[in-house]
Amino acid sequence: MAVRTTWTIAHTCGHSVEHDLANRPADKRAGFARWLAGKDCTDCWKAARDGDGAGKEEWLAAKRAEEQQAAAAWTGQFQMPPLDGPAKALDWGERSRHQLVTAAYTALVTEGTWDEADWAELEEKVRAVTRAGWWIDQRDAEAADLPELLDAATDDDRGTENPFR
Repeated sequence: MAVRTTWTIAHTCGHSVEHDLANRPADKRAGFARWLAGKDCTDCWKAARDGDGAGKEEWLAAKRAEEQQAAAAWTGQFQMPPLDGPAKALDWGERSRHQLVTAAYTALVTEGTWDEADWAELEEKVRAVTRAGWWIDQRDAEAADLPELLDAATDDDRGTENPFR
């Protein structure tokens, strides 16, 4: 006798749904059916997910605004030049630069062996890279790798303004 492929699952939302588990190996079907029984049915899951989207979007917008405000304050405090690139990338690039550079300061100076003179030299290299896309591309980089990443930046990533303030 063959292992059944169709299971009627009583979901936690109260709905009973017939599921075709033929695409699962025969020895995995019973366990998967048990797992499904502990979840809402697909329709209820989608309704809950779609209904929560507005709250998530509001939270994300507030988080981005908070990050942007911190990045703008940091940019002014440390006299960082404005970034170049498409308008929609500028804020993202500014946030990425702020997050990477502050994390690098923590890793290299606060927790590392660098002194303020070493950092001041690196900070000048940070000011030279003004392409927003470069900072966005580095957003997932390790903070301690920033010196090497800045050395690898090309002329296309650096601005044409006088780097001496």
